[in-house]
Amino acid sequence: MKELGIQGRIKRKYITTTNSKHHNKIYANLIKDKEITNINQVWCSDITYIRILNGFVYLSAIIDIYSRKIVGYAIGRTLSSELAITALNMAITTRKTDNLIHHSDQGIQYTCKDYIKLLKDNGIRISMSRKGNPYDNAFAESFFKTLKQEEVYLWEYETFSDVIERIPYFIEDVYNRKRLHSSLGYRPPEEYERLLVKKDSRECMVFKT
Repeated sequence: MKELGIQGRIKRKYITTTNSKHHNKIYANLIKDKEITNINQVWCSDITYIRILNGFVYLSAIIDIYSRKIVGYAIGRTLSSELAITALNMAITTRKTDNLIHHSDQGIQYTCKDYIKLLKDNGIRISMSRKGNPYDNAFAESFFKTLKQEEVYLWEYETFSDVIERIPYFIEDVYNRKRLHSSLGYRPPEEYERLLVKKDSRECMVFKT
């Protein structure tokens, strides 16, 4: 390998973003087998990391399960609760929250008193996945996989500024407005939501989580 100039690929250390070792209240899973028929019925939220040269940057995102649209996000240098709260505030200011369920893991960012208060103040019901079961929050995991394969790994970010510049562009201009989803009839999330606003019943679907 040395003579041919071939370098082995080193497996990078996995970084956990969920700290479930706390004494905060844990809420029941409200979305298991739930039938979802429209937007703003269930949001799911999660946090992932993005590797840069001198460390990590963290992304908190909230996705509408029905349309797959990212409705709120925040980027930060630490896994503070403020990161998740900023993403939630963004979603709340742009969407309706009547009869809405917010689903997340049991991480300390989502169980802290400030986050829970913000949900309750806006009449949002709280749902949490079972401990150590990523399938309960598969929609967020699917988005993060897409983000990294189609954006992060291609650009190989080096600085925090690189992340700040590229991630909002990918979420808003590429993922929400251009990326096609087979589950949406091969339409991007924003176009699909516009069809819903027009009340075109032929474009609607019903599925269970």
